[in-house]
Amino acid sequence: MALIAGLGIVTPMIAQAAAGCEVDYRVQHEWPGGFTANVDITNLGEPIDGWELTWTFPDGQEVSSAWNATVTSSGGQQTAVDAGYNGHIASNGSTSFGFNGSWSGSNTDPTDFALNGTVCDGDVDDPTTSPTTTAPTTTPPPDDDTDAAETVAAMQPGWNLGNSLDSVGEDETAWGNPRITQDLIQNISDEGFNSIRIPVTWDDHQGPAPDYAIESDYLDRVEEVVGWALDADLYVLINIHHDSWIWMADMQNNRAEVMDRYEVIWNELADRFRDAPPELLFESVNEPQFDNVDDATGDDLLDELNVAFHDIVRGSGGGNADRVLVLPTLHTNAEQERLDALVDTIDSLDDPNIAATVHYYGFWPFSVNVAGYTTFDDEVRQDVIDNFDRVRDTFVNQGVPVIIGEYGLLGFDAHTGTIEQGEKLKFFEFVGHYANETDITLQLWDNGQHFGRTSFEWSDPELYEMLEASWTGRSGTASTDQVFVERSGTIGDADLTLNLNGTAFEGLREGGTPLEEGADYTVSGDQLTITASALERLVGSQDYGVNADLYAEFSQGAPWRISIVSYDVPVLQDASGPTDSFAIPTQFNGDQLATMEAVYEDGANAGPHDWTSYKEFAQAFQPDRDAGQIELTSDFFDEVDDDRAVTLTFHFWSGETVTYQVTESGGNVTGSAS
Repeated sequence: MALIAGLGIVTPMIAQAAAGCEVDYRVQHEWPGGFTANVDITNLGEPIDGWELTWTFPDGQEVSSAWNATVTSSGGQQTAVDAGYNGHIASNGSTSFGFNGSWSGSNTDPTDFALNGTVCDGDVDDPTTSPTTTAPTTTPPPDDDTDAAETVAAMQPGWNLGNSLDSVGEDETAWGNPRITQDLIQNISDEGFNSIRIPVTWDDHQGPAPDYAIESDYLDRVEEVVGWALDADLYVLINIHHDSWIWMADMQNNRAEVMDRYEVIWNELADRFRDAPPELLFESVNEPQFDNVDDATGDDLLDELNVAFHDIVRGSGGGNADRVLVLPTLHTNAEQERLDALVDTIDSLDDPNIAATVHYYGFWPFSVNVAGYTTFDDEVRQDVIDNFDRVRDTFVNQGVPVIIGEYGLLGFDAHTGTIEQGEKLKFFEFVGHYANETDITLQLWDNGQHFGRTSFEWSDPELYEMLEASWTGRSGTASTDQVFVERSGTIGDADLTLNLNGTAFEGLREGGTPLEEGADYTVSGDQLTITASALERLVGSQDYGVNADLYAEFSQGAPWRISIVSYDVPVLQDASGPTDSFAIPTQFNGDQLATMEAVYEDGANAGPHDWTSYKEFAQAFQPDRDAGQIELTSDFFDEVDDDRAVTLTFHFWSGETVTYQVTESGGNVTGSAS
């Protein structure tokens, strides 16, 4: 995120004159003295490489921080300059940026927008007479002289169209998502993503031996979706996806058939997309894996596939002669041995238009919430650093760009609430930041749980806001996003540690109302204290649960929500039932479950993952607040000894712990509160 004060020197160049443009300016949030605005720019003329948007605020408003653009002020005129990765706007294409601002008296919308000197009134002017101004140096999209590093840099940030064309079944709806629409693709572009990875599984659409021909209708459908994405001004990455485990994994035992099928797919794709623009990239295979072989043998098998892929595509000519080709490591793993094996393949190909890809789903215990890793702590952060540093040192610093083709948290596969909200946001904030630090392009994995395929709305707007902010800078966070106030106890001050991340703390607000420093809160260095008097007012009648949401504002990035929660110690009740539907009646009393331990009476760990007492969230246990119960799964009881009592310790985010005992016997469970 770029501050109005500026963080560096912009080197100007003469930009193309815009022949016509429209601007949609919207105040999204407003509170006394402050507001957040979004600006959508539509280019109605020739493509633009590098843009500068100017306007004047009618009421003297000021911009305090911005994202997806650098905003500066001279007198009353505001100037927004592209962030580099979004400097290219195709004809009839759009881009957007946003900012936080301040106002006094009135907050009237500006109307005098000009793009590269052309007034944005919806008319198309003669480009030979349109004035030009200076704009910052940007990385233009690649032309026929494709450059892999420029291409991959321009793809940041990216998004995955997961569980659609990669579905295993009759068609793209087999895994529950609706048919892909052009509106969906355009909305992804409008949300600020610059690239889309379109995973494709071919198995059910490939004919029998010896031809293994791809169904023409299916190939047409893939081409249609790719075309929509290119029309939306997105870079596009297509691949061979779940075939990696369906039939390619048997390569050691069935090499001839695997190679025949693989080569047919890439020959047909290379032929179909020979004349596609360079914004289309090919990925040889997703998450390559091979049955019953060691990793060294797996590296050799993958090398054979990657080399065949390269030879087929390059040999097909046309745009494929220098199209960027993306090669994965074994398992798309970022351990050094896997990276080194891919280096050997890339060195042997001696091709400058190669990119490498790995996947990253975080430090595994944190990513699935097991073994007590409930917070984004130093160990979890270091795992990000170690993985990204290895990738940067091995590839990026040697001139090979890297795409993390999938990233997220594995716990999302079970439930997006597996990781507590604030800890989740800290993870994504840091991953986005460190990807920028290491020049790595990220593509968010989304199988439908994040961006609505028909609603075009984010299921977790806070997550998107943090993602969007991370594309250009850092956001401040805090040690927690929850302050628990015990309803039956005495209310005292609440202390939080601010993670400033290079920002400056600017204040605390409730909705649009600023809180008063000194009376409602104090700040000393990175310590934020919410006073007891403020908490007493905020909890009001002290209904269980969230009684107020406060927002910490920083000099840049997304605001940090702090929920004020009234609670009492949760109460569990005796229960009995079968192992496939056992649940503990629970009065949560406003509290939130963090994790569960399970041990036998002799202290040995019980249940799955018996190397730890802490069980996996949403796999061994899961809270259901609406139903008033904690469910213990059949997977948990499958790993519990019959007639052997297990003590469960439930840890809640308030800091409270509650114990409970269960005993399984012959498929039935009895449970008692301690």
